[in-house]
Amino acid sequence: MLRVRLAGRWAWRGFRTFPCAEVEVKNEPILGFKEGSPERKELVKALESLKGKTEEIPCVVGDEHVWTKDIRYQLSPFNHSHKVAKFCYADKELINKAILASVAARREWDLKPIQDRAQILFKAADVISGPKRAEVLAKTMIGQGKTVVQAEIDAAAELIDFFRFNAKHAVELEKQQPLDSEGSTNTMLYRGLEGFVAAVAPFNFTAIGGNLAGTPAMMGNVVLWKPSDTAMSASYAVYRVLRESGLPPNIIQFLPADGPVFGDAITSSEHLAGINFTGSVPTFKHLWKRVAQNLDVYRSFPRLAGECGGKNFHFVHKSADVDSVVTGTIRSAFEYGGQKCSACSRMYVPDSIWPQIRQGLLDIHKHIAVGDPVEDFRNFFSAVIDDKSFSRIKKWLDHAKSSPNLKVIAGGNCDDKKGYFVEPTIIETTDPQEAIMSEEIFGPVLTIYVYPEKNYKEVLHLVDSTSPYALTGAVFAQDQNVIDEAAKVLRNAAGNYYVNDKSTGSIVAQQPFGGARASGTNDKPGGPHYVLRWTSPQVVKQTYVPLREWKYPYMG
Repeated sequence: MLRVRLAGRWAWRGFRTFPCAEVEVKNEPILGFKEGSPERKELVKALESLKGKTEEIPCVVGDEHVWTKDIRYQLSPFNHSHKVAKFCYADKELINKAILASVAARREWDLKPIQDRAQILFKAADVISGPKRAEVLAKTMIGQGKTVVQAEIDAAAELIDFFRFNAKHAVELEKQQPLDSEGSTNTMLYRGLEGFVAAVAPFNFTAIGGNLAGTPAMMGNVVLWKPSDTAMSASYAVYRVLRESGLPPNIIQFLPADGPVFGDAITSSEHLAGINFTGSVPTFKHLWKRVAQNLDVYRSFPRLAGECGGKNFHFVHKSADVDSVVTGTIRSAFEYGGQKCSACSRMYVPDSIWPQIRQGLLDIHKHIAVGDPVEDFRNFFSAVIDDKSFSRIKKWLDHAKSSPNLKVIAGGNCDDKKGYFVEPTIIETTDPQEAIMSEEIFGPVLTIYVYPEKNYKEVLHLVDSTSPYALTGAVFAQDQNVIDEAAKVLRNAAGNYYVNDKSTGSIVAQQPFGGARASGTNDKPGGPHYVLRWTSPQVVKQTYVPLREWKYPYMG
């Protein structure tokens, strides 16, 4: 998967130079896990080894494994009687200790050649692709409630791609150099940020946590990684792979913590250099406000990068391929229980083809199985992540059943006796401005507005203005004029925009991911520019012709 060849350009390293390398990588193949396949046998074995087990996960500062008194548990979403992991919250004192230890290690780490740092991610990717694949997938399935394919495209393929492509981009960034002039040379040094980066990770993608912490570290930074409570087991597995792949102590500190305690500790430190965040809008806004309030404390202006979810749309024109609309929407809205940042949760359908689309959705809906993803691989999705998520979604379902503008046409029920199960739910609204069309639910709930076919131009503007988010969206149409028109109207409505494809499924290096407006800072992890976000470049001019005269010629 990896090939390196030397390039002609020489880059600066201290007082010496070394050849840059061109790195060729490809996206990790997605394995099929068919009956009898080697990967399925290995996964089943890994799943069996974790059944009923509770993993103990400490805070890790340097090489020290620390246990505090604040003990917590990660529960399996589809069987909340199973304690997947026992862990503890870092307190303020431990967080501050981790900050000082990281800052002390930063200088030596930042001076290492990028090739050496990148090699750690290349090795980690190979380990996850090979011997640790089944373990990381199994922990993602049991701990985060993912099916086989959803774990594979996340904890294997996407994480491997993040590591390989970001390492490639980092190495190739060294070739981006300024012009030289006669008698002098100019060199751009891509330093890490002066201080530490805080990585705040979500539950829904194991890959995101690995990227939030791993990529800034590779760029010469030191990182405090706060994993999600509900993704602890898989996150710790990734952290251990990084350490076993050569990551030195104190470069990434593994710190489960209470959100407000962690947030207050990092934003109070003079050494804060950046926050790499994926999570909710209120949390990101809180961190941003805390940084603003403490600007006089910091040694530099902290970099803030955030991805905050979306209210993603499928807009359907009368010329659309109906089958493509139906199957794409089912997958986008209901895979992983609608808990992808990119999941479709609002849809706009013309009245002329609504009967066909409605019937197509209902025909598939009755075949969607929801249950334990470990015991039965035929389940399309499993439980939502925890009790808080379940309660939030239930309120929306209750609202849909009581609102005069909403009609539940499929699903609508939920049960949390054994796991946090919510039926895939399809709702029809007569009011396109209804709250359910603008607010993020983060569950298997799809709301559809049926519009008069002739009003599609007005509806495009409605799609753009209804929600504060702008993460992903899709337009289904065969009429090229409509496709072109929609692209202009919806130019700012989505950071990842799809034509005749579902709103989910971005692939590293193919569709770098992120959105603006309330969806975040749109830094596009998975793209070639993302690594630059975590550098503080320095330009070095070295002159070889001594300056002998202080006057300019025109002065006489």
